[in-house]
Amino acid sequence: MLPKTPSSRLDGKCAIVTGGSRGIGLGCAVALAEQGAHVVIVARSKNQVFDTVNEMKSEGFSVSGVPMDISKIDNVKRLMNDFSEIDILVNSAGIARHTPTVETTEVDYDDVMAVNVKSAYFLAQFAAKKMIEKGVGGSIIQISSQMAHVGGIDRAVYCGTKHAIEGINKSMAMEFGPHKIRVNSICPTFIRTPFTEATFKDPEKVKWIESKIKMGRVGEVEDIMGAVKFLASDASAMVTGSSILIDGGWTAG
Repeated sequence: MLPKTPSSRLDGKCAIVTGGSRGIGLGCAVALAEQGAHVVIVARSKNQVFDTVNEMKSEGFSVSGVPMDISKIDNVKRLMNDFSEIDILVNSAGIARHTPTVETTEVDYDDVMAVNVKSAYFLAQFAAKKMIEKGVGGSIIQISSQMAHVGGIDRAVYCGTKHAIEGINKSMAMEFGPHKIRVNSICPTFIRTPFTEATFKDPEKVKWIESKIKMGRVGEVEDIMGAVKFLASDASAMVTGSSILIDGGWTAG
C-alpha cells in the first residue's frame, strides 16, 4: 500500500496570531485561514486589527480580532482565558531597538525583552495549558529570526532575545511532547514589511543585506506562508523543538 501524504488542512481548528494585522503576522494569518482555520488576529492597534478582520472576511475567511498589548502579561492571560479551545498559536509580535552595544539604554533593553521574550514565553505557557486541558495536542510557533542563529552588529539585545526563544522552545518541546504539543520557530531573514521599512530606505544597508543572502534577493511575506502552514498542520506531526530558517542562505556561511 502506498503511503498517504498528511493533510495540511486546518478545518475546525482555532489559531491565535499575535502581531497578525500586518507584515509577517498577516501572512501567517492568511495562510492558516486559507487552510480552514478560524483565525484570531491580535495586535495593538484597534483600527489595524479590525481593518484586517474586515478585509479577510471579504475573502470568505473565518476570522475575528482582539486589540491588545501583549507586553502586559495580564492581557495575555485574559486573552487565553477568553477561548475554550486553542489549537494553534503563532506569535509574530516583536520589536527591535537597534543600537551599538555601548549605547543600549535600560529602557530599550527592558522594552525589547518584555515583548520578544517575556510575552512570548507566557503566550506559549498559557496556550499550552489550554491545549493540555483539551487533550488533543496543538502547535506553538514563534516567529523568531535568522539572528537567533548568528550575531549582528548593533543588534546585541535583539539577537539575545531571539537566541533565548530558541532555548525556550527546545525546553518546552521536551515538556509538552507527551501532550502531543509541538513547539517550533520560523527564522526569517530580512523580509519586506512595515517593520523593516526604514532599513530598506538605506541603500548601504540594502547592499549589505543582499550581499549576505545567497539567493540574491530579500525576503517577501509570501516566503513565510508555506512554513507556517506546514508547522501548524499534520504535515509536521514529528517536528518539534526545531527551527525553520527562511534566510536565503544567510546563515549557511
